[in-house]
Amino acid sequence: MRKLLILALVGLAAQLIDGSLGMAYGLTSSTLLLVAGVAPAAASASVHLAEIGTTLAAGVAHWRFGNVDWRVVTRIALPGAIGAFAGATLLSSISTESAAPWMAGILFTLGAYLLVRFARPLRTDRVGGRLRGRFLGPLGLVAGFVDATGGGGWGPVATPALLVSGRMEPRKVIGSVDTAEFVVAGAASVGFLIGLGTEGFLLPTVAALLVGGLIAAPLAAWLVRIVPAQLLGAAVGGVIVLTNARTLIRSAELGGPARPAVYALLAAGWLAALVLAVRALRRTRRARAGAGNTSAPASLAVPADVTVASASAFDDAVPAELAGTGTPNPR
Repeated sequence: MRKLLILALVGLAAQLIDGSLGMAYGLTSSTLLLVAGVAPAAASASVHLAEIGTTLAAGVAHWRFGNVDWRVVTRIALPGAIGAFAGATLLSSISTESAAPWMAGILFTLGAYLLVRFARPLRTDRVGGRLRGRFLGPLGLVAGFVDATGGGGWGPVATPALLVSGRMEPRKVIGSVDTAEFVVAGAASVGFLIGLGTEGFLLPTVAALLVGGLIAAPLAAWLVRIVPAQLLGAAVGGVIVLTNARTLIRSAELGGPARPAVYALLAAGWLAALVLAVRALRRTRRARAGAGNTSAPASLAVPADVTVASASAFDDAVPAELAGTGTPNPR
């Protein structure tokens, strides 16, 4: 019972982070499960099965808020499902000893990406035109494969790629990626079911993660009002990097003074990312304060159907004219 309670808290913490950033549910929960001693394939399988429920709730909510671009969803979901199925099949066929460094390496890389990603402001200039299928298809394929083999990564790979394209509103990027993830999580679960069988899913773990995630979904909307996404993203990235670095260091059999030196270097990088995130946050707030003194053009007015709560997800990541178009990830 105590272990299930801890797992529920893991799901709750992962969902709070994901609801604040629009990504990192799988990264956070998989990392914490690996630390708890769960086998890599079982950790990824359990997380993806739990995500079927959380992503379904997220997709419905985003659809109701009008945050879904169905053209993007249809072009990214199917390749994502193919990539996730292939990744789950590959991870299922690798031994636990071989899979642990592989999974830790992917999580480490994605954690480092979060550090870089949130140490600087988002791109805010909008570009005309629509995203093409030849861009969305490969993006979905790669994001789905990384998501299944790393225990997470759909959001950290797909969401920033769509944001930096400058062709979609932030709220529609998050809504479309979250909606497509339901298909990706389902395909990954099928792949793990074929590769591991029913015994590969730790059903009590799945239930605990799901309960914790569903409880945290409404709390995430409140959390983003308290903790700036810029700082939270940098903090979470550092935790993921340091946690998975331990597995990589053990696999490389580093000893003596090399081990503390690596940890010190990573900690210094984390501190530098936090400092840069604070500076970026201050610049964004100053720019927003200056923009507030002038009247916004009509083309940049906030849509009437966007609530104040939904605006806060990117409130600290983008200027005011774009922050009003964001919505938190309810997963």
